Amino acid sequence: MPTSTPPAAATTPQLAAADALMALLRDTTTEPRPDPQLEALTLAVAADLPVLLWGEPGIGKTAALTQLAASLDLPLTTVIASVHEPSDFSGLPIVGDDPAEQGVPMAPPDWAVRLVRAGRGLLFLDELSTAPPAVQAALLRLVLERRIGALQLPSGVRIVAAANPRSSAADGWELSPPLANRFVHLQWAHDHEVVVRGLAGTWPRATLPELDPGKLPEAVDFARRAVCGLLSTRPTLVHRLPTTEARRGGPWPSPRSWDMTLNLIAFATAAGSSRDVLSLLVRGTVGDGPGLELLASLDRMDLPDPEDLLADPAAADLPERGDLRQAALDGVVAAVRTRPDKGRWDAAWALLVRALETGAPDLVVVPATTLATLRQEDWDVPAAIEHLAGVVSLSRRADRAAGRVAAKAGR
Repeated sequence: MPTSTPPAAATTPQLAAADALMALLRDTTTEPRPDPQLEALTLAVAADLPVLLWGEPGIGKTAALTQLAASLDLPLTTVIASVHEPSDFSGLPIVGDDPAEQGVPMAPPDWAVRLVRAGRGLLFLDELSTAPPAVQAALLRLVLERRIGALQLPSGVRIVAAANPRSSAADGWELSPPLANRFVHLQWAHDHEVVVRGLAGTWPRATLPELDPGKLPEAVDFARRAVCGLLSTRPTLVHRLPTTEARRGGPWPSPRSWDMTLNLIAFATAAGSSRDVLSLLVRGTVGDGPGLELLASLDRMDLPDPEDLLADPAAADLPERGDLRQAALDGVVAAVRTRPDKGRWDAAWALLVRALETGAPDLVVVPATTLATLRQEDWDVPAAIEHLAGVVSLSRRADRAAGRVAAKAGR
């Protein structure tokens, strides 16, 4: 005997309870918690640069973009590139009444029209590494020029993409070099504390950086000096296409990516972002090697002027970081070598004493030894050397002891 289907109303209480339970599970909050990768993402979005999030499946890339759109109050439009044809991004040809007179216009897809009508939004290009080469080629104009057919996306639209590494992508492809060079690449990794706290109901809050209006001109000047200073001394870094296919699908230096780097440095400086955030952005735009060189040059830009240190050693403000303090002291010794003078030599010794009193003693050993070799015959030995003699002597004894140990170990 066939059973009859129960009326829909009979299952309503159960479905209502299920909906209520799902609503409780979705009821989460956010908190202003430091998160370098999330801050790097929001900074690049604020700078209106296309961002590509790299991460293994299930790491939370899509969830982060959904939360970002909600936090910024931007409508989210998700487009999975691999399920579209090239014409979906270049535009579909529409034949009019008289093609010979009017031409054949390229009609944009409906999602692009909705973005233009809204005037703002977050365009999320998901699963980018599963898009075949023909689709990647069609995306070039969208990512760089923000054009789809004859349609121009408004300035209020930001573009963020996500991709899995080829090894873990479904039928994955390496990104083409032209497409890869248009993105700021961010490696998206999970922080177990963030995940645990998020599953408990509280996720980090994605907010746009607060730019200090008073720092804007200074930030632009700093960014230009940083990038131009490095490329002036390292011209081979202006354009360096990687030799392997995998590396070409990531960040690498070109005039385009250096321009993006300059923008990101200016934004990070105006926002007072941490070095960790700046490192993520710089290395994600021009690659690890050039990015680390740029970060090192930024450190040198922050070093105090040797002449200022020699002018008033007693009030000198030396860097706290050991490597920067060592570089500052080496710079002072180099300045004395360039323009030797008894007063400058004495001032350098006074500065080394201050460095000894305010930092690690071993940092003054090499500068003190080098400075001593610059003494001319008619220069009296300053009293400051007495404060340093013990440190230098102890360092030399330690070096000799280490040499004896190494010699015995080599037998």
